Amino acid sequence: MSSTVQGHCDPAFAAVREVFERHFADGRELGAAVAVYAGDRKVVDLWGGVADHRTGRAWAADTPCFGFSCTKAVTAAAALLLAERGAYEVDGPVTAWWPEFGEHGKDGATAAHLLSHQAGLPAFDRPVSAKEAADPKALADLLAAQKPEWAPGETHGYHALTYGWLAGEIVRRLSGRTVGAFAKEEFTGGLDMWVGAPDEVIARAAKMTAKGRVSGGADGPKSAAGDVLKRLAAAYTDPQSQTNRALNNPHPGKGGYNNPVVLRAGWPSAGMLATAPAFAGFYRDLVAGRIVRPDTLREAVRRRVSGPDRTLIVDSSFGLGFMRPSQTFFVPKAARETAFGHTGAGGSIGLGDPDAGLAMAYLPNRMGEQLSGDLRAFRLTEAVYASLG
Repeated sequence: MSSTVQGHCDPAFAAVREVFERHFADGRELGAAVAVYAGDRKVVDLWGGVADHRTGRAWAADTPCFGFSCTKAVTAAAALLLAERGAYEVDGPVTAWWPEFGEHGKDGATAAHLLSHQAGLPAFDRPVSAKEAADPKALADLLAAQKPEWAPGETHGYHALTYGWLAGEIVRRLSGRTVGAFAKEEFTGGLDMWVGAPDEVIARAAKMTAKGRVSGGADGPKSAAGDVLKRLAAAYTDPQSQTNRALNNPHPGKGGYNNPVVLRAGWPSAGMLATAPAFAGFYRDLVAGRIVRPDTLREAVRRRVSGPDRTLIVDSSFGLGFMRPSQTFFVPKAARETAFGHTGAGGSIGLGDPDAGLAMAYLPNRMGEQLSGDLRAFRLTEAVYASLG
């Protein structure tokens, strides 16, 4: 086993450390961190490897890492907190608080449609730069004026990036604050996580890289599952496909998702920097009822949509902003009825389970090739549930 791993692991969760160390020993990680809470007790806090492959800077206990679409859970929590306070009705019309959104037959859209990838706006209809994407009002205006690709509520398709400026507009319009500012002031103030980070945080953040990208290898998908992933890979590389258009516009620009312009802006769909203990702490607080009430969370994780995803091709399942177990949120059998959370491009995951009293986060900087079956997050999640006994 690799000696690169540092931190604390409760003996009852030794299997998590073993899996994490094996990933490093097998060359599957560059740098990464994983954290787990059982109730309010932090039972796993591990990190290791290299935070910056260019300089060799080591990953430290306080190294934040980019979470890609894991950010959507933070945006969802902010929107749900405002609903709980009576600022809007989740199943009420968007036009009640965003009148301009009703253009092109979108007047039937509800806030729930925005939060559950049913809005019909999975991609911008023109290229959007990273500089433009720093202005949430401008991007919300673009989406309000855009014709939907399907009638809101008719079906679902992953709004990979547009989600942030749709669900995020709930927060911006009804609180007067960006998602990042609202979250920091309302429920993440004591946590090392940001949606829109200051420069000193960006400077010490892990650098994302595809160098030595993890592939499925011997444990990659086979047979029918492999065929599905081949079709997904083909769609991802087709510039005309909904998959490609949804996942790659706005483009982060020079430096990709290490670009300070993106990290400062805090895209509410993919803009979070966090340490693993902080991100797990966010799910701990959700599960404990410290961010929204337990009844609000129960309604938020109720499956609103399930089945073939217009964007991702494979089956997906969503509540109000949170993923539920499916082909896009792969969890052990023991968690399939109770877990919720969100994955992020490259392999990251945040997960909560109210029944198990569990919260976890895994953040790597070597981007896995999920299209060929990267299973790092699943193996860690499997070890966590196996440790519960």
